[in-house]
Parts: sequence; structure tokens; C-alpha cells
Amino acid sequence: MDFILPPTLPAGGIPWEKVLPPLIPRLNGTYGQYKWSPKLLMPETENNSSAEVNCDDSGFTVQVDVKDFNPEDLMVKVIGDFVEVQGKHEEKKDGSGFTTRQFNRRYRIPKGVDTMALESAVSPDGILVISAPMLQTENSRILT
Repeated sequence: MDFILPPTLPAGGIPWEKVLPPLIPRLNGTYGQYKWSPKLLMPETENNSSAEVNCDDSGFTVQVDVKDFNPEDLMVKVIGDFVEVQGKHEEKKDGSGFTTRQFNRRYRIPKGVDTMALESAVSPDGILVISAPMLQTENSRILT
């Protein structure tokens, strides 16, 4: 069987919903006591990350679920226009084995955010909160 690949990928990536069903037709329906669908094999395209990003007049905040990590397992740094969050946790198993959990996330920092005042903290329920205020401009002033 010859496969003809397009010279470039579509902007949205590979259209798995069109590619997989013809290649694996018997997975569409039932097999024994199990119900199968090609969607089981397709990568998730929607963002089901456990993070929430907000930016309004008061500032920029990112909240990331890090329940499986200790605060010392986390690193938050600003690189250019991005805040990067890294987490790595290693556990020694009985014997000579290790279990490792790791993630890397990058979030674009909007223009007008004071990156020098960026702060991060982990809440008691395991949520990493990264926050930074908006830059004060000459035209803006605090009313008291």
C-alpha cells in the first residue's frame, strides 16, 4: 500500500477523525463485550490542562493544579514574554526502581504586566498561584 503525504500539514494538525476510521474499521462498533470507537485512539485536541489563566486591570494570574508535587519540586521562571512552570517529582520504590512525574508548561505574559513583581506560591489545597500586577503608567494613578 502506498501512502501519499501532503507536502505540509494542515494548520490544525493531522485530522485524526478522518484518518483513523478507514485504517481501523473494525474498532467502530462492538467487539465481544466491549464497545470501541476510533475516538479512543485519537489524541485530545482540546485543552484539558488543569490551569486557569486570567488577565484584567488588576493584574495577571495563572493557577496550576500541582497536587502531586511538593513545593520544592517546582520551578517558576520568566523567560522573555513567557512564565515557565516546571515540576519534577521522583519517588524511590522498593528495591532499585523509581517513579518520576514531570511536567513543563509555558504561559504568555500579556503586555503591560510587571514581570519584576511576579510572585508564586502553592496553596494548601495544591494550587500553584502565579501573579503579577499591571505596570503603572504615567496616565494612571491610584485613587484613595
